[in-house]
Amino acid sequence: MNPLSSSQPQTKLPNGPKTPVFIQTIKALLDQFGLLERAYQKYGDIFYTPKSFGFPPIVILSNPEAIEQVFTAPPELFEVGKQTTLPIRVLLGDNSLVLMDGIQHQKSRKLLMPPFHGERMKSYGNTIVEVTKQVISSWQIGKPFFIRDYTQEISLRVILRTIFGLDEGERYEQLRQVLISWLETFNSPLKSFFLFFPVLQKDLGFLTPWGKFVKQQQLIHEILQTEIYRRRNNPDTLGEDILSLILSARDEAGKPMSDAEIRDELMTMLFAGHETTANSLAWAFYWIHYLPEVGEKLMAELNSLPQNADSNFIAKLPYLSAIVSETLRIYPVVVFVGRQLKAPLEILGYNFEAGTSILPSIYLTHHREDIYPEPKNFKPERFLERQFSPYEYLPFGGGNRRCLGYAFALFEMKLVLATILSQVELELLDRHPLKPLRRGITFTPSGGVKMSVKKSLI
Repeated sequence: MNPLSSSQPQTKLPNGPKTPVFIQTIKALLDQFGLLERAYQKYGDIFYTPKSFGFPPIVILSNPEAIEQVFTAPPELFEVGKQTTLPIRVLLGDNSLVLMDGIQHQKSRKLLMPPFHGERMKSYGNTIVEVTKQVISSWQIGKPFFIRDYTQEISLRVILRTIFGLDEGERYEQLRQVLISWLETFNSPLKSFFLFFPVLQKDLGFLTPWGKFVKQQQLIHEILQTEIYRRRNNPDTLGEDILSLILSARDEAGKPMSDAEIRDELMTMLFAGHETTANSLAWAFYWIHYLPEVGEKLMAELNSLPQNADSNFIAKLPYLSAIVSETLRIYPVVVFVGRQLKAPLEILGYNFEAGTSILPSIYLTHHREDIYPEPKNFKPERFLERQFSPYEYLPFGGGNRRCLGYAFALFEMKLVLATILSQVELELLDRHPLKPLRRGITFTPSGGVKMSVKKSLI
């Protein structure tokens, strides 16, 4: 069937929960993974919820063949859904690349791509290693700490250095402090309700969660706008950082991006390049120390490195890469990839009408027993034994909307892990199994992963 056919679709639809979407959203905010797993057990790898209370019909997929159909379908078949992207819109702004579609998405993606590829990655590597060493220099042997606090500090400093070229001074400290405070606004499942339900988004003053969020977001916008204005009007301040490259970029007609577009893209990079990497690194440190055999294999690989191995060499280490891949498999940072139909589409023999939200589930796909035997177990070896298709393994989404900064994120995770583990021997103090905890639209290890330094290795 032609996916863009205007013929009347049949009414055949998959089974699925009949509970209204807003009730399912409440349940998901409290137990996202449990809700998905129960639905998968009951309905299989494609299930459907009809539209209700202003929410569109929703289809959740975890079948690689179905995901391939979605990722390879013509881009003009889809648009960005207003309801399913509401939390992202609230956090990042209307001009974020994540919320664009069609020609606008293609043009903006092309403008934003150069800083994340090629030779520039090498200079980012030096920054990542340098920042990591600075941050962990305060660690003391035997003194407990929560590793997520430090992965957040590392990822924030890296992103401020690479985006703005800032690593000290008043502007750096102001942006750093307000960003941390802003991200803490939704650091629990209950606080996350504000992002998903517009009825709760009332500014009742700075002491209320939403009022505090709005005030801090305005302050971040003001800081970003001031920096954009300063750079745009003083060409001698332009450097090799990402903001400078974006300000210099021009489309085919020679037109630069507007201030509002740049501001929202900076918000996207600050969030996507900071919060998500911090959470994934915390998980990686947990697994490496929760399973001693994993840590031993990794240390053997790191200890075999040549004396002056550069960042690109380190990033290609097989077992280190497998650990990062398995970390992103078992608890992906986000749960779904979102698409909304502009025209009818057939998937696996089912016919879906325009307006339907199609949500390939990263989490459910990554936990399929037929693709990943013993999916609940952390086994990096699975990524050494076979290569998974982009429809079986999709931590950064897929198709023409795959995360623009995926290579940067992988690069940073590997270099931070290798740098820290080459400097100190760590001990995990949280010996019990940790569960994922919702932080807004992402997930982090509950408790923050309590560790301590056993000894210095340098």
